Amino acid sequence: MILPAGYSDDARALWDAATALNRAAAAVSPQVAGLPPLLFFTDPDRTPRPWETARRLPPGSAVVYRAFGAADAVETGLRLRTATADRGVKLLVGLDADLAEAISADGLHLPEREAAQALAVRAARPDWILTAAWHGAQDPWTQGLDALILSPVFPAGGTSADKPSIGLIEFRRRCLNAGLPIYALGGIGPDNAASLIGTGACGLAGVGAIKSAFRADG
Repeated sequence: MILPAGYSDDARALWDAATALNRAAAAVSPQVAGLPPLLFFTDPDRTPRPWETARRLPPGSAVVYRAFGAADAVETGLRLRTATADRGVKLLVGLDADLAEAISADGLHLPEREAAQALAVRAARPDWILTAAWHGAQDPWTQGLDALILSPVFPAGGTSADKPSIGLIEFRRRCLNAGLPIYALGGIGPDNAASLIGTGACGLAGVGAIKSAFRADG
């Protein structure tokens, strides 16, 4: 899909790189079929109104809603469900399977330390998209999962600010050896997204860069 008029050059750069990665990965791996090319991760501090970004995301992309136990998690989740359903955008929830059920989400994203939960979740909800974070352990958990989100690829802010970046060469090696589709996360923006083409990643993930690129006045 080519973005229609009304989107910023930054949005086009991210989307073009994400879809190029997704197409290339799908051509060599049936595991990629149906996986979104672009994942927008919410953050209570950096994305306080995530539904506004969700309304601007291209069809086929996805939101990963991380509530972190917020009191208004269901309310915000339902707003996101409305925004994403209207756009043909998938909605995943971070860790909380009960919340995912409550808002009729399309899947679950697990922290690295909780990745083994994927087996039980898969048994209960075979229709869900299941992803997990991967911060560089040599042998990531893969059973029951559809994809891993590997970070930080480049120097990043937020919770990855104190983690050393992986770099393109090591990122590509891990994509080739992981045995699952891999999303790139961390320090990715319109200026460097295209550099990931050829690494074997199945798509891009981000927080602030996606929020900024897909803002309503973008």
